[in-house]
Amino acid sequence: MDEFSSWSKIVIVEDEVSLADIYKIRLELLGYICFVAHDGLEALSLIEKERPSLVLLDIMLPKLAGDQILKVMRMTEWGKDIKVLVISNLNESDAPIGLRAQGIEGYAVKANLSNDQLDQLVDGILKPAAQTESIDLDA
Repeated sequence: MDEFSSWSKIVIVEDEVSLADIYKIRLELLGYICFVAHDGLEALSLIEKERPSLVLLDIMLPKLAGDQILKVMRMTEWGKDIKVLVISNLNESDAPIGLRAQGIEGYAVKANLSNDQLDQLVDGILKPAAQTESIDLDA
């Protein structure tokens, strides 16, 4: 765990409870603070309340679909700049049109994700680029 990940909140929007639990455990082990919503209405409420650094958003959800959640978020002051990574069983070509135009960070198909790929995707979005030059604090 490092100083950058420890303050990053993530809302996981996933209706499959066991999968949401796996995501939550993996990301918490990396130092992220995670919240889980299992349907679209719960997700909107939780995202508005927590104002996370990132939302992991499924598309096919009960009560309100993921693309509708994204649309509502982007129309609000609190949700317009929150980073979103779509993770769905749908291939992107089968997903609702216009997701990328609404400013998502990326799109991943659940079945294609290997064990640590989710970790890498999240870290790539939330952690600053690795510092390549040393800094002399005495100068």
